[in-house]
Amino acid sequence: MVDIGGRILSLDNFSEILFKEKGVHLDPSALEKVDANYNFLKDFSTGKLIYGINTGFGPMAQYRVSEENRVQLQYNLIRSHSSGGGKLMSPFLSKAVMIARLNSLMQAYSGIHTNLVELLRDMLNKNVISCIYEHGGVGASGDLIQLAHVGLSLIGEGKVWYEGEPQPAAEVFKKCGFKPLSMYIREGLAILNGTSAMTGVGLVNIILAKKLLHWSVILSAMTNEIVEAYDDHFSKELNMVKHHQGQNRIAAMLRNVLKDSKMIHSRSEHLYNPENIKHDVFEDKVQEYYSLRCVTQILGPVYDTIGHAEKIVVDELNSVNDNPVVDHENQNIFHGGNFHGDYVSLEMDKLKISVTKLSMLAERQLNYLLNDKLNQILPPFVNLGTLGFNFGMQGMQFTATSTVAENQTLSFPMYVHSIPNNNDNQDIVSMGCNAALMTRKIIDNTFEVLVIQMMTVLQAIDYLECTPRLSPVTRMVYADLRKIFPKFVEDKPKYEELQQIKNYFEKSDPVISFNAAIVQSVAH
Repeated sequence: MVDIGGRILSLDNFSEILFKEKGVHLDPSALEKVDANYNFLKDFSTGKLIYGINTGFGPMAQYRVSEENRVQLQYNLIRSHSSGGGKLMSPFLSKAVMIARLNSLMQAYSGIHTNLVELLRDMLNKNVISCIYEHGGVGASGDLIQLAHVGLSLIGEGKVWYEGEPQPAAEVFKKCGFKPLSMYIREGLAILNGTSAMTGVGLVNIILAKKLLHWSVILSAMTNEIVEAYDDHFSKELNMVKHHQGQNRIAAMLRNVLKDSKMIHSRSEHLYNPENIKHDVFEDKVQEYYSLRCVTQILGPVYDTIGHAEKIVVDELNSVNDNPVVDHENQNIFHGGNFHGDYVSLEMDKLKISVTKLSMLAERQLNYLLNDKLNQILPPFVNLGTLGFNFGMQGMQFTATSTVAENQTLSFPMYVHSIPNNNDNQDIVSMGCNAALMTRKIIDNTFEVLVIQMMTVLQAIDYLECTPRLSPVTRMVYADLRKIFPKFVEDKPKYEELQQIKNYFEKSDPVISFNAAIVQSVAH
């Protein structure tokens, strides 16, 4: 079980619930604060005009709602805003949204009954996941539309993901013994008013972007091995004079991956040796192409961007992003805009731009391997069959190129794309959920590009018959992936293998592979 409430929920905690399917446990002391917060609001709201309790919402806040309609008001809010469009989010992403909303509500500043957080906990633990549509939220009065669909499932209406398919929530609740949530004071508004959709999706993006980065490092290392590049471009000495943490971390990762490789050349031995420089024209390049030589400078900013995004979005995960904020400790209610999603929106835009650049690096490295006129050591398209009769990786390059082009178009920032709405009450908005979902698409695309690059790298290694000379890390990667994607000579469809390797990339942890191989090399 992972405790929620009473402490900071880290990215690792979030990942354990989502990726490792650990259960959720509500911290008892935090649950007591939720209850105290609710009881404070219950007493404090008597005889006062408080937004969203006895008023309408948004620009209709000027209208008082009668005492007898206060509870129904909360149901009306949920039902009226359950108006999403487009595709359903995957149950995986929807679960991320629910985790994020639960953690925010457990901060005990939302004036909710404990029944709400307990039901969210039970749904997560039994994998009853709200059906949430992608289109709707503008990310400024919270992710209103997406979170309304969470609210709709909580009151036993609409549909939920259960046992792999969308089913009516009422039927699933009966199967699981759940009682639909009842409204008390402001549960409807507390569910909707928050950044939890963009935050949940954003956290998934960060977890997967880390995997992409590590695979990109491995692929860059293997590509440098194939062309027998020089070692100084990822040396500590070269990179340490550039004072960027990311660049130096990427350089260190490359050194770890390429430790004990017999294919990487030492510039000191090859070009600083008088015996090797007697020619006027050198066949080998004195310096590699930028896609090989500038890996630390290109992936370093990606590393730093992911790290900064993690800090900001984890802060958002553990924040109160409701409005108004019910503060039982200071005995007051504060109105403002903590539901505004600019922090997450900006980080998602930066993340999607950096991941797109990562995919562009992969595409250039791929092109280098496929173009025999550039690499001068491999057949065209790394074709292991008969040239002109067989086609090697030629077909797959089209997929990689078009996918990177899509990434480049999707990289236009949402953060600066505000459209006022809600009768101009929401006159400047974040579009944070849009930014997070577009980033998710770019990440998904980039996994495909890296898979195509990896398939090409494996074919190149077999053509060169250089497996024994690879580093322990890259040799282990080669062996693992050849089990999924065997060497091919004759042409055959590869779309199924592409998907299989993509699943492997997404589910495995390359960092563990690094460490395991390094330990293994030391042991031998």
